[in-house]
Order: sequence, then C-alpha cells, then structure tokens
Amino acid sequence: MTESAIFQPSDHPLTIALLVLPQASILEVASALDPLRNANRQLGHEAYRWRVVSPDGAPVPLTCGIELPSSGSLAHAAGADALIVIAGYRLAEVATRPLIRDLRRIAPRFQLVGGIDAAPWVLARAGLLDGHRATVHWEDLEDLAAAHPEIDVVPDRFVIDRNRVTIAGAAPAADFMLHLIRARHGGAVARQVAMSFLTQARPGYEPQTAPNQPDPALDPRVAAALARMEAQIDTPETAAKTARAVGLSPRRLETLFREALGTTPAAHALDLRLQAARRMLTDTKHPLAEVALRTGFSSPSTLSRAFRARFSQPPGTLRR
Repeated sequence: MTESAIFQPSDHPLTIALLVLPQASILEVASALDPLRNANRQLGHEAYRWRVVSPDGAPVPLTCGIELPSSGSLAHAAGADALIVIAGYRLAEVATRPLIRDLRRIAPRFQLVGGIDAAPWVLARAGLLDGHRATVHWEDLEDLAAAHPEIDVVPDRFVIDRNRVTIAGAAPAADFMLHLIRARHGGAVARQVAMSFLTQARPGYEPQTAPNQPDPALDPRVAAALARMEAQIDTPETAAKTARAVGLSPRRLETLFREALGTTPAAHALDLRLQAARRMLTDTKHPLAEVALRTGFSSPSTLSRAFRARFSQPPGTLRR
C-alpha cells in the first residue's frame, strides 16, 4: 500500500501529537518519543516536534502509577501532521463515546493517524481502520479480527497502510519511529539513533511473537516446549506429549524446566492459560464460558476452581 507523504525525505519539521489514554504504558510513550528526541540530537536541529494530549487535558495516570503531564485536550492536537493514540488497559472505561466521536471528527485533519498497543481498538471503534490492513497487540489479534471483519488484521509488528499506522506495542513503536526517521532523513541517521539505544530496527512485517533469534538463556528444547505451550492455549497437551515432541523424556524436560524457570512443564502451561483467562476477564466482555473454552478449560466451573487457586479470588471479582 502507498504510504503517507510524511514518509518522504524532507527537512521540514514534523509535528506529532500523542493522544495518551489512561492506563497506557510509560514504555510505549518513551518508545514513541525518545527516538524523535534522539534524531533531533543527531541532526543538530529540530526536525521532529511533539505534543502530548489527553482526552480531557488533565494529566494521564499510567500503568506504573506515574501521571504523565498533558499539554491539553484532544482539540490541542489540531495543527500537528500526525496523530498517534496510545492505549493500554481498561478500554471499556477510557475509550468513551465522546472520545470516539471526537476522534472520528478530528482524524481528517492529519496526514497520518495511528495507534499503539490497544489503540487500534479505539481507531476501529471510530471507523478509522475500515478497509485497511492493521495490527494490534498479539493478545488482541483474534478478537479485533472477529469484532471488525472490515479490517484486514495481520500479526505484524507494525503496519502502514496509506494514512493509517497501527503498532503492536512498545518495541514495535521504536521500530516504527526508526522507520519514519530513515524515510525522512536516511538510513545513517536511523542507525545512529538505534545505536544510541543499543538496539537495531526490526521491519514492520515481522511477526510479533517469533523473534529472530532464540533466547540464549534457554535450552533450545525448553524454548521449543514453551513455544508449543504458548501456541496451544485453547487446546493444551499433556506434559508427556510436549516432552515427546521436543525429543525428551518427561522427567528430563521437567528437570530442564526446573533449572531454567523454577517450575514444572505442567505448572507453567497451566499458568499460561490462567494468565490468558485473566487478561480476557479484565480486557474483554467475553462470557465466562467463552473464556474457559478459549483457555482450554472443560467448563466455567473448572476454570473458576483453578483461577481461585492461582489468584485467591474467583473470576467474577475482576469484573465487579
């Protein structure tokens, strides 16, 4: 797809407005802003400008407990070249109908509109991603695709489709900013920015959950077992079957797991499923029966018992 004009070489200063919603992550804010700040340093002039806005102009409470100052409400974003929304948890509370309405109204004023982490949900609800390719954090890929069939949802790190960009999380946000810097000011500057953070840019088309290199701290067989567990949340297999699949005896795999992770394969697989259930309970409105089905439990009561044992509270408590 053709990219927005802001990805063309230019010496004209680019202004980005960041709309940060409550319960977003400070890491995502930093990943969006610090590459731009560093690019200005490398270039020796103000090639990138930014302003942080919030839905009501008040400081934004982030997930770490820090309040992020805001320069004004969404209306204060007017005049910027691009608007990028950053969202994290509790979308049902923070993505209000007035905010969706205001986003829909103001979006045509920008050359580029985007969203980081959970923010593609917000853009989708505003109808701003209809007919576009888009991504979202991997935990939400399936739900976004089901809820919005008019969007071509893909598991990429970030997606640029005409004047829309969707970014899966904090690390891909830095990747996207390096892509933007490279497009406007060349590969040498982008490389200098990446090197200052001791990192390197990854392309947007890479899948979110398939890193280029295995974790050097893990035995490759443990890594393979973990990958199987993570891919089979809804249809879990026995620890013995996992062991056979990676070429080990159940006892040997358990020994390796205890050495690497301090737990057993069965306990780790169960915890993955319960953590997935917890995310669905806090971040979606799926009925408990569907949550149980999608996390590999035979019934809501089975999930409830395991959930209470793990988190010392029943699932329903999270929704009250």
